[in-house]
Amino acid sequence: MIRLKWLSRQAIENMHDEQIAEHGGLAGLRDANALETSLARPLNKAAYGETDIFVLAAAYLYAIVRNHPFVDGNKRTGYLAAFTFLYINCYLINADNAQVVAFVLDVAAGEIDEEGATRFLRDFCIPLNPSP
Repeated sequence: MIRLKWLSRQAIENMHDEQIAEHGGLAGLRDANALETSLARPLNKAAYGETDIFVLAAAYLYAIVRNHPFVDGNKRTGYLAAFTFLYINCYLINADNAQVVAFVLDVAAGEIDEEGATRFLRDFCIPLNPSP
């Protein structure tokens, strides 16, 4: 069984800060409990036996986008969390910018649920060669 690499709270906060600095918006944490809940979601799924990397990545994305832990930049941060989680676990999201934007906006609007987010990630990911 492959040992997964997880995202820390500090990593998520750094991703958020970088997105705000690069693309604008209001900085800051709106709800610390919402962030902790978002980070716990994929870990909880794994603790109960979930091993599908795409389910776990979708849990990061969906929880951050829908729980809205930051003042601004939740959609960007949620997507980047899923992207980074997949990347550090040897997968790459291979979708163009328009597809990603439409996908994340639909998640935020409630038009795509967590299962739908899982399908999107599964459909648009390619495996990377793991490091030796």
